[in-house]
Amino acid sequence: MSAKYRIKEVGSRKDLRKFINFPDLLYKDCPQYVPALHSSEMHSLTAAAPLEYCTRKMWLAYDGDRVVGRICGMINPRYNELYGKKRARFGWFDTVRDMEVARLLLSTAEEWAAGRGMDEIHGPLYYNTLGKQGMLVEGFDNVPVFNCLYNFSYYNDFVTALGYEKECDWLEYKIPAAQDVPEKMRHVASMLMERYKLHEGSISKLKKDPAMVRHFFEVYNESFRKTVYNFIPFTESEIKEEAASVMPYLNDRVSSIILDENEDLVAFAINFPDISGALKKARGSLFPFGWVHLLRALRNYGTVDMMINGAVPEWQNTGVSSVYHCILSTKYRNAGVRWGLSNPQLETNGAVNVWSRYENKLYMRRRCYVKKIGKPVRETTE
Repeated sequence: MSAKYRIKEVGSRKDLRKFINFPDLLYKDCPQYVPALHSSEMHSLTAAAPLEYCTRKMWLAYDGDRVVGRICGMINPRYNELYGKKRARFGWFDTVRDMEVARLLLSTAEEWAAGRGMDEIHGPLYYNTLGKQGMLVEGFDNVPVFNCLYNFSYYNDFVTALGYEKECDWLEYKIPAAQDVPEKMRHVASMLMERYKLHEGSISKLKKDPAMVRHFFEVYNESFRKTVYNFIPFTESEIKEEAASVMPYLNDRVSSIILDENEDLVAFAINFPDISGALKKARGSLFPFGWVHLLRALRNYGTVDMMINGAVPEWQNTGVSSVYHCILSTKYRNAGVRWGLSNPQLETNGAVNVWSRYENKLYMRRRCYVKKIGKPVRETTE
């Protein structure tokens, strides 16, 4: 352990507030940084649905009385069972520009994980597939969407120097919204809608029907079970939590659900107005005026975050995405959308190739790192 720095496990409410506030201090002069709402972070760290089955520990690194870093170590037994792994994960990783702080934080999480029988650790990740994940490796001049991480470039230098290797990359693209859908895609959409009697459903109607909301997330589970890397299907509690946090903000203006002739869900494209600017103005709090900034942002469709796009398993690889692409093209024009920011997609996922059909530019690249860890070293006394 460094003689200069000390590590402390988060054990009190005061420690937790320091843990949550630290990145706001670290990035206070960074124009790209988007503060998370402190209330949301408090919920994620103390009462989020995945904590019903996940274990986690949090630590702060100190230089005297000053916080200089933080990290959270997590173990998701459902992930390990599903993928046959003995893996821990790390997240909420932030550090000043000092290798010794990074070493202290990561080694603490590694030793904790090894002491619980884990032989690998990967991250940065959330407990499940939904939260912020992936260390930024390209696009440092850009502002991330609200549910993605931002970090300084030196983070990558630190983790690689400490033995971490690339596990996977996610890519995000920026697409001018005014461009038209390629003619070939329009032809495929028209053919599918006519042959299978596909049509657009009502998100407003879906939101009012708890059974339909539940079915939507069940379909989401099945849709991404085999196509999204490291995906962990939602539990009942996670479905309820996500529905409560997402559904109130959905509308038909820039999102779309596709149904068949029996009113069964076929595909979906869930988009939100970009709220990163509002979160920067809110500075981590809804009060006294943070809620005003967010409310205004939710009514501004100049840039949209294309959050969740997919199809039910039997419709995957059929070209059905062309249907909601055509519908959204019209909606974007009507709503005055200028830019679309794609959700992070695995670079090896064929679905990412859809953006090559449009004018686009790579907006951000994110990386998950992994490292093998050994048995914890026990200190001995002479």
